[in-house]
Order: sequence, then C-alpha cells, then structure tokens
Amino acid sequence: MTQAHDTRHPTGALQIASDVRAGRRSAVSVITGVIADIEARDTRFNSVTRIFGPAAVARAEQIDQRIARGEDPGVLAGVPFGVKDLFDIRGEVTTAGSIVLRGNPPATHDATVVARLQAQGAIAVASLNMDEFAYGFSTENAHTGTTRNPHDTACLAGGSSGGSAAAVAAGLMPFTLGSDTNGSIRLPAALCGVWGLKPTFGRIPREGAYPFAASLDVVGPMADTVEDLRAVFAVMDGRAPDALPDVASLRIARLGGWFARNIDAGFVAAIDEVMRHLGSTTVVELPEAARARAASFLITAAEGGSLHLARLRQRAMQYDPATRSRLMAGAMLPSATLVQAQRFRRWFRARIHELFSQHDVLVAPATVGPAPRIDQPTIMVEGREVPARANLGLFTQPISLAGVPVLSAPLAHPSGLPLGLQLIGAPGAEAALFAVAGELQRAGLARCTPLTTGG
Repeated sequence: MTQAHDTRHPTGALQIASDVRAGRRSAVSVITGVIADIEARDTRFNSVTRIFGPAAVARAEQIDQRIARGEDPGVLAGVPFGVKDLFDIRGEVTTAGSIVLRGNPPATHDATVVARLQAQGAIAVASLNMDEFAYGFSTENAHTGTTRNPHDTACLAGGSSGGSAAAVAAGLMPFTLGSDTNGSIRLPAALCGVWGLKPTFGRIPREGAYPFAASLDVVGPMADTVEDLRAVFAVMDGRAPDALPDVASLRIARLGGWFARNIDAGFVAAIDEVMRHLGSTTVVELPEAARARAASFLITAAEGGSLHLARLRQRAMQYDPATRSRLMAGAMLPSATLVQAQRFRRWFRARIHELFSQHDVLVAPATVGPAPRIDQPTIMVEGREVPARANLGLFTQPISLAGVPVLSAPLAHPSGLPLGLQLIGAPGAEAALFAVAGELQRAGLARCTPLTTGG
C-alpha cells in the first residue's frame, strides 16, 4: 500500500475568509500559495486538469483592494475552490472531461453557482478531473488520466467527481464543486474521506453545468468540515442557512435489507457505533431498492444516450471507449423500457416519502467498502467480483431516484482507508442532515483528515 502522510493541518474555508477579511492574510498570498501547492503536489493525485492562474490572482487582487478601501468582499473572501470540469468558467472551454468538446468556444459567463460563490469572495482556481461526461464511478478517464486517492495512491478516488473529492482530501483546497446523478458526489466523498452534499433535486440552479441526465442531475459541494460545507451550500442556495434542529428531537432510522448486504464487518461496526451515539435502534426497509437501482440506471442511460446521440453518429471514436459503449447502449433502449422505469420511479418516490412521514433522517452506507485498487478496479457483490466503474453506486443509485437530499459523512475503516455514510433527508430538509453531521463531527465519529494545508 502506497500511503501518503502529512502531519500538517489544513486551513478551512471559513478560517481563510476570516483571516483575509481581518487583514491577517492577503487574498493574493492565499491564491498564489494554493497554485504553487497544486503545481508541486498534484502530480501524485491527478485531481486538477487546468489552473486558472492569471484570472484567480487578478480576482484576489481585487478582493485585497476592496478590503483596503473598507468594503465587504463577501463571506468567502479569498477562499480558493475548484470546480468539476463541467461547470462554465468565463473565458475557459467547458470540456466535461472529454476531448469531444475541446474545440468549443470559451464560456462567456460563469455557471450560476460559480457566480454566486465568487460574488461572495470565493475564487475559482482550477478545474478538476472527472469521468468523461460524468458517466462513471471511478474517474478513470482515457483523455485526462485516472485520479488517485490521496489516502492511498494505489487506489481509486471514486467518481464521477473524483477530482473534486481528491483535491479536498489532499488539502489542495478547502472546498470544491461536483455533480451527482447516481452518486457522483457521495461516492468519491466517501472513498476519499471528505464531506459531500447532494442537495434536494431542483433546489440549486444547474445553469452553466454540462448535463448528463436532466431528470436526476444535481450540483453540490464537497468540503473538509461540516461548517464549511454548510456555508458553501448556503451561498450556492442563494439564501441564509436554515436553522439547525436539535439532533435529540430528530427521528433517525437505519436502512436495512438491501443497504445491509455486501458490506464488511468493519463497516457494520462503524455504522453500529454511529447509531448508538445517535440513540437509535430503529431499522426500516426501503422496498424494492434493487428495482430502484435498475430504474435509475435505465433512466440515466436513456437520457445520457439521447443527449449524445447526434454527436456519437459523427464523432464516436473521439469518446472514451468505456463512455462511448454505455452511451450507445442507452441511446438504443426501447421507449417502453423508459416508460416502465419512470412509472416505477413515481411509485418508489411515494414509498420513500412515506418513510419520511415517520422518520426525519435515514442512515445508510454510501459504498460497499473502501476504495478499490486502480490495478484491480472491482468490488465484491453477492460473493463475486464485479467492475467498480459500473457498480460502486450500489447504495447511492436507489436514493437518487427519489430526488431527496443526501449528505455523505466520512467514517474510518480498520484498513485505514475512509468509508462514507449517507445521511438521507426529506426534500428540502438539508438542515436536519447538517445537524446530524455536525453532531457526528463533534463526537469524532465522522471527520475529514486532509493531508496538508494547500495554502
């Protein structure tokens, strides 16, 4: 095992902003330090695909000038962040991890959430690696290479937002943006041991984010602390954070059945400890989770295939071979199959909403275990090895179908590699998830341990 260790500790987003606003650090020094750190260390992880050096430094200079004039630069003043390479950044070509789009003109505007963050003083410093067109769970990209897990560079970072998770885990930046269709925030967050949020479907604007499956896509943040995650989400949401409920008042249950199979004893023990701390022994079933996973897979394949069909007819050989075959298969799905999947989706959403009439937060694993090795990208499911790229979403895909918010909390595993726990809430109930996550962080049961400061 190739372990990466560093005894230094990162400076979080809110601490950086506090220092910059108070004049203890300049925004320029923060940004130039982050860029130098990326250039020095990211060759080990391959999380960054492009650095927005001149534009980032220029924005930092503007923030320092505003502070010098006594102006308020925003709650995230001088905080560096990276974006999964499907968010529009003004002046940059949005490639969505593919050479197919490299000839497109540069974006004329920032994506809506990027604009909101930068309006509050945050500074986009880099684009981050991903599975091509967000179709995969491993960030193995034929064009930009594989992103390596900072906790063990012999292992996968997960995907499709693998660069976003790895950049936080490596301490290169305190928060990043990703997207989640079937688990693409939750899975890499879990495997890299960082906090990640899949917001309620439709709550956060997606304008300026390259689509994958429009009826499932959401965009969200990853961060090194719950406080940073909540602050960034509030800016992305465009309103003040909702008040946190008292955790003791929340009705918390653990998902059994499908979500209790295929996980090892070390993971079971970690979840047991979490549930004991939260004072809950309740276990509930989410019916037809396997069918929900299948329906989510079919809807994703069909919508992704339809989006790319015209381009595939003209430029198929420019696609990553693994992405190409999956998109082509999706484009050929019979319409009757998609109709059946959508009918089941409505039924399943009603079932999970029934659970939320009795429970406020549901707890489930995000993965079957720690990150797979890059040289053997498989996981064990039902006693047999299956490809990781297509199957890591075993526990995230069913939940995606319901459009509910999910917060991925990092847990420890006896192997030394991270695990992730899904905290699942009713639509619009992100505050309950933040409350539970904050309690687990305070208790030391869930925490992110980035490798170094990055700034």
